[in-house]
Parts: sequence; C-alpha cells; structure tokens
Amino acid sequence: MCAIPICRDAPPTPNPNPPRLRGGGSSGGAAAAVAMGLCDGALGTDGSGSIRIPAAFCGVVGYKPSLGRIPYVPNSADRLAHQGPLARTVADAALLGQVMAGPHPADPDSALGSLDAPRGEGVLRIGWIEYDGTCEEVREVTEQARLALLGQGHLVEDVEVRCTHLYPALVDLLAASEAAGARPEDDEWADLGRLEVIRHGRTLSGADVIRAEEVRQGLRTTLRTVMDRYDVLAMATVPVEPFAADAIGPAWAADPRDLRWLAWAPASYPFNMTGQPALSLPAGLTRSGLPAGVQLVGPVGADDLVLWLAGRLEADLGTPVDPPAVRALEPAAAR
Repeated sequence: MCAIPICRDAPPTPNPNPPRLRGGGSSGGAAAAVAMGLCDGALGTDGSGSIRIPAAFCGVVGYKPSLGRIPYVPNSADRLAHQGPLARTVADAALLGQVMAGPHPADPDSALGSLDAPRGEGVLRIGWIEYDGTCEEVREVTEQARLALLGQGHLVEDVEVRCTHLYPALVDLLAASEAAGARPEDDEWADLGRLEVIRHGRTLSGADVIRAEEVRQGLRTTLRTVMDRYDVLAMATVPVEPFAADAIGPAWAADPRDLRWLAWAPASYPFNMTGQPALSLPAGLTRSGLPAGVQLVGPVGADDLVLWLAGRLEADLGTPVDPPAVRALEPAAAR
C-alpha cells in the first residue's frame, strides 16, 4: 500500500543500479524485477507513491491511474491505495493498465466517472512544480524533460501548489488505517517502522481523522483550481537520489520514531489524496549514474492524456535498452 516496511527482519529490495542502494517501496520488488528483465511488466499498489517511487529509483515506468480506473479489491477504506502497472515502456504500461481497468462490484470507486472535461491532445498547458529539497543532480536530469516538453511546443510555466498540514494529514490517515487492521498480539512480528505508525494510529481520535480529511478536501479543491489553468502538471518524481538499501529514507528522515518515512517524497502522496492519474517515466541518469524519474499528472479521469504525453516525452528522452530476455508486449490480436 505505501512505503512502510511490513515484516521485521525481511531484507530490503535492492536497486539493480547498484544493489547497495534501495529499490524504493513498497512495490520495489516489482520495479526491480522489471528493470532486471525478469518479467515484461508487474502489478504494484500505490498508497502514497509505492508504484512511482520505485519506478523512478529503478529506471522503469510506473503508472498510478485515476482512483477507481483499476479496481482495488478488497476496497481501501482510506481511499488512498491504487492498483497500477510497472513496465519498461509507456506503451507496455498503457496496455497493462487497459487490461486491468473496468468496474468491479466490490470497489464502488471503480464505477465513478470523472467530473473533469475531456482534454484534447495537442499543444498543452503544463505546470512545472519544483518541490523544496530537490537535489541538484535530480534537477539537472529532469530539466532535460522540461526542455523536451518545450521543444514539443507545449506551454510550460512554473507553478507552486501550497497546502498546509498536508504531510501530517497523510500520516494520520495512513496510521489510522494501519492501526485499524493491526492486532496488538501481532506487534512483535511487525517491522519497527510500521510499529511506530501503528502506535501513532492508536492515539488518534475520530476528530483527528476528520481533521485530516478536511486537509485532503482542501488539497482537492486547490488542485482542481490549478487544473483549470493547466492540462498536465510535471515535476521530478522523487527529489532525491536512491539512498542506502538498509534505510527507510535519507538521513534526515531515517528514524522511524519521527514518522517521516515519506516526507522526502512530496511529489507522490498528494496525488493519492486527490485520486489524480500520475505516471513516472525515466528521465535519465544523474552524474552518479543513478536513475531519476519525471512525473506527469493529469486531472481525474484524464489518464489517456497523461499516457499520450508520456509516450511522446519518452520518445524524445529515449527509453532504456531492454535486457536480452525481455520482449516487447503486444496485444494478443497482433500475435
């Protein structure tokens, strides 16, 4: 669901580039398997970045669809978790997403339509967001994506999105959900990081959760206003390079007791809270030779537009060379 370790003493998923670094979480195994050519594509679960973060760290494509486009069963009570594919290319991710999409009676969100007007393909208005703490190495790589978008003729403008108390609200929503599903007798088996989250969740009142929901609604309102001005938002998927495999975050967020296990990824969780489609694709390698991703975000329901733009951007940036064992996915009718 999110980047919370689940089982005590379970080894972290290593990054293929190189193994001493973390592959991201929680769908890090799926991203690493795709990057290493062990499979054509994989299914991930994204509750606050768990598809897109490992996609950026491992140099593959990760697609979190609009909430409900791909059913999530059993239904996620916090309405943060999304199912989505990871693949080598945008075309493969789009194909996998098409196969998985559709309504399901056990997920009421999968029957909801979009309130946003259809967005046409062509010259787009793109809002570029640069989050505080973006390191210079990642900025240099993602700047090439910005230049590519400008080269395609799109209008790209800097935009700042402000929403106060957003990360604490996310922590409260996730912690309340985790605590609701955790039995005290299982605490001894929990990873220490997850245990801190559960303990925090047990201190929350119903009023605390309602206040967190009010923050979420404020973010939805703010971003709907932003999306009235822009067709797509773009940004670095993760503002930092991959960190050590045995850490849950950069040094300043590595103590589980601080509950900052996702504070270093401010471009991921907001779009779980709003349900907007978001896709990470490889933007290139940093000076250290590590993958960095660029994220494209559309209005709720504008998945096809995000996938179209991602495909065009991928063509300009270049895609990774497939490992020898990997063949491109193609529709069954074409085989």
